[in-house]
Amino acid sequence: MSVLAGVRAAIIDLDGTMLDTIPDFHVAINGMRAELDLQPISQDQIALMVGKGSENLIRSVLGLDWDAARVEAHFDAAMDAYQRHYLSINGDHSALYPDVIEGLAAMKAQGLRLACVTNKPISFTTPLLKLKGLDGFFDVVYGGDSLPRKKPDPLPLQTVCADFGLAPAQVVAIGDSSNDAQAARAAGCPVLTVPYGYNHGEAIHKTDSDGIVATLLEASSLIRSQN
Repeated sequence: MSVLAGVRAAIIDLDGTMLDTIPDFHVAINGMRAELDLQPISQDQIALMVGKGSENLIRSVLGLDWDAARVEAHFDAAMDAYQRHYLSINGDHSALYPDVIEGLAAMKAQGLRLACVTNKPISFTTPLLKLKGLDGFFDVVYGGDSLPRKKPDPLPLQTVCADFGLAPAQVVAIGDSSNDAQAARAAGCPVLTVPYGYNHGEAIHKTDSDGIVATLLEASSLIRSQN
C-alpha cells in the first residue's frame, strides 16, 4: 500500500470512527421529537441519517413524518430543541470503539501529527473529545460549522494540510463513511476506512478507499510499515 509512503499526519473522523455516538443521538433526537408531539424513532433509523451534519440530520428526522414545507416551518424550533437536548447529554451514552486510544497513542509515538475533522458542530465536538480523553491527541480540531463547507467537500482536509504545512499526499484521512472518502479523494489525500461505523446504510467495501482497517491501532501499524 505504497500510497501511505511519506505520510506525516492523519485526519481522523469522530462519529462512527472514534466513538459510537448513536445512543447520544437517539436520546437527543427523541427528546426533540417529544417536544414536537412526534413518536420516538429507533437507533437503527438514526444510524442511516448521521454523518452529513446537524442540519441534514434534523431535516431527515422530521421528513419521516412531515412534508418539506412543514419541515422548513418547524426547522428552527426543532434544531434549537435538538441542540439543547444534545448538549445536556453529550457523551453520556456514547462509547469509544476498541483500540482508539491505543491507536492514537501509537500514531503520536511514530511522530504523526493528528487532526480531528468531523461534521458534528464544534460546540458538541470540543466537550465530547475532552470527556472521552481524546482532546490531548489533536493539534487541530474542526467541526462541521468551523469552516464554510463540511465533508464531503475537501475544504476541511485542505485546511488541515495547510495548517500542518504538508502536501495532501502526506496526510492520510481515516473515517467510516463515503463522506470521508469523497473528501479525501477530492483533497488528494490517501484514505483508510473502518468497517464498523455509520456509512449511510452502505457496505464500506463499496466505498473508494485505499484500504479497510479493523481499528485505529491497525491503521497506525499499516502507516508505520509503509514508512
